[in-house]
Amino acid sequence: MKKIGLFYGTNTTKTAAIAKKIKEAFGSVNIDVIAVEDASKKEFESYDNIIVGVSTWFDGELPSYWDEVKPELESLSLEGKKVAVFGLGDQVKYKENFIDGVGILAETFESVGAKVVGFTSVEGYNFENSHARRDDKFMGLAIDTENQSKLTDERVKNWVEQLKKEFD
Repeated sequence: MKKIGLFYGTNTTKTAAIAKKIKEAFGSVNIDVIAVEDASKKEFESYDNIIVGVSTWFDGELPSYWDEVKPELESLSLEGKKVAVFGLGDQVKYKENFIDGVGILAETFESVGAKVVGFTSVEGYNFENSHARRDDKFMGLAIDTENQSKLTDERVKNWVEQLKKEFD
């Protein structure tokens, strides 16, 4: 498998914990972890397989570290590259915009030619609306550590197994 770039906001504890679980679930696969706050256009473009992690803030907004990088993301050239997005959200307190950050980033990467992979089922979640929903799937992995923490390890494991097939 080609080397993977794993980008996320390293100062967010919960997102960092999920990123660590993802990296561990890949086992011996070569994964570079990059702080999105310090990431360059060249770094994003140097990987054929990219994983990005994001939480959703407030009423469906990107965290400031992704929001600041988004203009640079919009200038990338990612034709032929694959991007998988994982996101954290709270489906109880923010059920009208659960994991919107996943959808925002997935659409941004699609707009610059990347193929978004790693779609997961919306079954097992209780929310009203999500920008990350496309038909009956999320545009990535949805994690709710506030309300479904017991499901996190299994969801990560299953998603990584899916990505191993989709990244090849």
